[in-house]
Amino acid sequence: MQKENKVYDVMPAARVDSVQEYYFSKKLKEVAAMNAAGMRVISLGVGSPDLPPSDEAIATLCREACRPDVHGYQPYTGIPELRHGYAGWYRRWFGVEADPETEILPLIGSKEGILHISMAFLNPGDGVLVPNPGYPTYSSVSRLVGADLIAYELHESNGWQPDFDALERIVDERKAGGLARIKLMWTNYPNMPTGADGDDALFERLIAFGRRHGIVICHDNPYSFILNDHPRSILRVKGAKEIAIELNSMSKAHNMPGWRMAMLVSNAQFVEWILKVKSNVDSGQFRPMQSAVVEALNAPPAWYAEMNRIYQSRRKLAGQIMEALNCTYDEQQVGMFLWGKIADTEISGEALADRVLREAKVFITPGFIFGKAGERYVRLSLCCKNEQLAEALVRVSRIRKQ
Repeated sequence: MQKENKVYDVMPAARVDSVQEYYFSKKLKEVAAMNAAGMRVISLGVGSPDLPPSDEAIATLCREACRPDVHGYQPYTGIPELRHGYAGWYRRWFGVEADPETEILPLIGSKEGILHISMAFLNPGDGVLVPNPGYPTYSSVSRLVGADLIAYELHESNGWQPDFDALERIVDERKAGGLARIKLMWTNYPNMPTGADGDDALFERLIAFGRRHGIVICHDNPYSFILNDHPRSILRVKGAKEIAIELNSMSKAHNMPGWRMAMLVSNAQFVEWILKVKSNVDSGQFRPMQSAVVEALNAPPAWYAEMNRIYQSRRKLAGQIMEALNCTYDEQQVGMFLWGKIADTEISGEALADRVLREAKVFITPGFIFGKAGERYVRLSLCCKNEQLAEALVRVSRIRKQ
């Protein structure tokens, strides 16, 4: 007997209609179906590090998980050792002082932090500046909280940096139109998806812009250790902590994407407001994982150097794949992706990505998912072993000759 699947007269909240299922959530179902059919798709799509965390971190997790007294609820603000670990890491690598008691908040992944920040600061109708191209979650979360999403375009000709004259016009036009003020601006350097690096001058301009207009600058900073000789924090800028929030993550630089361990750093008042939201949503993080993260944060420079040696070899193969696709790219990119511009003869990045998946059984990311400004681009992830990258190169080269 076939069961009926009725929803009756129930309708979802209006906010559900404001967003779509995440692109990777949908596309990976297609890739999974292809693999189930024996097609052996090589995935160069998602930036999920395939390298392991440090041996010391794993050993700490295993040891601590065997204790009988660590399996209960944990503080919403994390154990003191974790906050002090994050503070020491910021001091050691970025030269930033942060009070571990009041200015650091552990997160269950920085993606969670994007939602908590938005809920803490944005009323329906408030303006929020999001980069185009940029991480899709900035836009989707802004829609979920009912904010007025204002895209600011990044262009290759400007090094994928904001056009500050255009930003000033946006602020002026919004005031002239009597609209609710702009409350937040999302930004991230090293940039995802473009791989553009930031520098002190850019961070100084961002902080000055935020202070001038009372706009909270939310800097998402998970890629600063990947193929980057100069890890930077926006909080190094004088006065930055008064107007900025920085998100950072263990996912990328410490190979812990599935652990969902991250942090935000800001002034005590901002942290307090965000904690009001967060404490009503989760019940802390598994204590052995927190202890393991403390150990991971003590990784020496040699550990990061070895990780980047591997990424550098992968980056070389990814560049050859881009060339086989007749794409051009900036060799100065940093981070764990390679962003390339498609040839003029291609219809779009999406069409190219679909053809590569269909004909070469290689999954690459079309740039349109990061915004309209990314439509003529594709992105390759470096989270794939050299052997698979080499095989992807062979497959892609084969279809280009057809």
